[in-house]
Amino acid sequence: MTSDCYNDTILLMLEKLKKFYYTKVLGKKYYRAGACKGCGRCCHQIYVKHSNGVIQEEKDFEKLKHQHRFYTYLKVVGKDEIGLIFECQNLDKETHLCKIHKTRPGICRRYPQEEIFAMGGALSKDCGYKLVPIESFEEVFEKVQKKGTKKTLWDKMFNRDK
Repeated sequence: MTSDCYNDTILLMLEKLKKFYYTKVLGKKYYRAGACKGCGRCCHQIYVKHSNGVIQEEKDFEKLKHQHRFYTYLKVVGKDEIGLIFECQNLDKETHLCKIHKTRPGICRRYPQEEIFAMGGALSKDCGYKLVPIESFEEVFEKVQKKGTKKTLWDKMFNRDK
């Protein structure tokens, strides 16, 4: 086996392992790609999701403030059919940079997460980040086709076609 062939095989195995880890272990469907451009748009129009869903009432939000310091940085700026809308008070309005960037909370460090889509949100078109599907459409389609053609144990035992 040539060195190039061996390297290609190793890279393919690592890619499959990475996909397995993200999809099966972490339960993710997207990779985060890109980098922050420092526009500050992600610090506006924030929904806060907690164990019972998106925060709907200010009294529920007040309880959260005692659970984690991140919530103390947020200010309610509105409400819509999804829930309360917040903005972060650590965003410098002139520079659009985070005032506590080096010590920012984990939720900010992990932005964007695919849960944004589950809540009906989207990344701004100018955002430096992208959420890229882990499995291509073709891979998902192929899996669905294979599932559709598999026979159940019952069908195999009694030679029934599906």
